[in-house]
Amino acid sequence: MSEQKTPAKLKDKWRQKKWYVVVAPAAFGNVEIGKTLSDDPQKLVGRVLETTLYNITDDFSLLHVKLYFRITKLEGDKAYTVFTGHDLARDYLRSLVRRGSSRIDGIFNMTTKDGYKVRVGIIALSTVRTKSSQKHSIRHLMEDTVNKKSSQFLYDELAQQLVLGKIASEIYNAAKSVYPLRKIEVRKSELVSIGAPQTATAQTPAAATQ
Repeated sequence: MSEQKTPAKLKDKWRQKKWYVVVAPAAFGNVEIGKTLSDDPQKLVGRVLETTLYNITDDFSLLHVKLYFRITKLEGDKAYTVFTGHDLARDYLRSLVRRGSSRIDGIFNMTTKDGYKVRVGIIALSTVRTKSSQKHSIRHLMEDTVNKKSSQFLYDELAQQLVLGKIASEIYNAAKSVYPLRKIEVRKSELVSIGAPQTATAQTPAAATQ
């Protein structure tokens, strides 16, 4: 049986393709988060890449935090991105839920100082089962904290607060007086719309955790 030959047009198309280095935004240290292949750089604009916070910080305990970046522009062989959100690995979320405890979920909208709109999903885990009134109080504290933080940060700064667990820690400290909680996590964030150009640069996650 004779071998099938690759059509000349297909070979030419592959020769035209070029590798581009995908770079995280300044808030994530401008680190390389991957490479992508294209025969036309304009086709890359809008493409979303997934990585983990571990790949940026080298902190193995953050392997379960998945980050998403969308390519917005190209300069030479580099593709620059905007952070579009994060979520937590399903296995990690399942490991948090224990028999005899309650899970309290909340979804909230945030608007940063520079006009970026972000939707966040927050999860609280109690040590024992909670009543409906207690769940309501905890969600109210979640919303209060989210509203307070919305106006304090630029988008890059808020991204760090979300993925590094700082907002979750503030909610936990406020809510534990209402009911004994085991853990609070920002389980998901999503960029809904982009605001004005950013005017300040936040520390990278690696620097912020030192």
